[in-house]
Amino acid sequence: MFIKEIINALTAPYFLITAAAILLFISLKWPATFYNNKSAAIVFACMFGFLGLSVLDPNFRLIVTKPDNVPIVGLIFLLVFFVWYSIREGVLNDRRIEAGKEPIEKTESDRVWVWPDLVYTELISLIVCSVVLIVWSIFLKAPLEQPANPANTPNPSKAPWYFLGLQEMLVYFDPWLAGVVLPGLIIVGLICIPYIDRNPKGNGYFTFKERKSEITIFLFGFAILWTSLIVLGTFLRGPNWNFFGPFEFWDIHKLAALTNVNLSEYIWVRAFRTGLPTAWYLRELFGIVLVIFYVFALPVILAKAWFKTYYEKMGAPRYYVGAFLFLMMMSLPIKMLARWLFNLKYIVAIPEFFFNI
Repeated sequence: MFIKEIINALTAPYFLITAAAILLFISLKWPATFYNNKSAAIVFACMFGFLGLSVLDPNFRLIVTKPDNVPIVGLIFLLVFFVWYSIREGVLNDRRIEAGKEPIEKTESDRVWVWPDLVYTELISLIVCSVVLIVWSIFLKAPLEQPANPANTPNPSKAPWYFLGLQEMLVYFDPWLAGVVLPGLIIVGLICIPYIDRNPKGNGYFTFKERKSEITIFLFGFAILWTSLIVLGTFLRGPNWNFFGPFEFWDIHKLAALTNVNLSEYIWVRAFRTGLPTAWYLRELFGIVLVIFYVFALPVILAKAWFKTYYEKMGAPRYYVGAFLFLMMMSLPIKMLARWLFNLKYIVAIPEFFFNI
């Protein structure tokens, strides 16, 4: 019981995401140490061991074995495997290139034709996957529920798993930001990647050394932010959208004491010991200045300080587009930390125009 309480405490979102980010950065700092066969065996042994022992707990088993959640458990293992495999291949190729050899992909001799080799392989894979899905559907029933009843709303009401990241973002941002602007910027950012990063090295083979910064940023955005939000929404968000530990019973009567405060209230009421100005532009002046500084001034400062090398290598247009997308991505963990540490709700709150940041 004591160990379960510790795990429940460690899976609090502010600790879980922070620890995952630190672990990712440490592993990418020394990839040769963390991305090899021995480390993979240890990681997967711990993951399978944790899952096997935790399933014995009724609360854990009730959540993990839900038909909706079983595929998510498999996706977590697949994500860890493919991240490890790709980085490991990149590390091996970097070692070969440093030794004056060609990448592994250029030395492979077992090339095959699309017809008939690839077509037959795809046909066999199709049959195997169909059999697996049929057996799966027999033993794991589809999570069909009763017809929608407006008088009986599910608690919690969750979106499909692939939208849980967006639903989690709604906790920290207004709907127009979490549901429209930020998802749109994710798509735009993915489209812009080949135009921002035009380094020809690493094309056609795995590499880590030639794409160290790019891989780190991508994995932080995808594995830490997006995937972690899906995991939080799937396994740790319970009734009333409260957080619950993996071994904690989902009590519908649990109440979380939250006192979210806007930045304007922190400054005018708590710092200046006065009331909020009636004019919205004066009330939100500090938040507006802070947002303008973050979006427009900070990229220029970074170009002259820490990101000077990238500015010289990429040029002004590509750098500022990349810096803008990077800062928009970082706005999510910044806003999450501000909520967890200071109960900060909005940096700019203008309900007169339904505009909140």
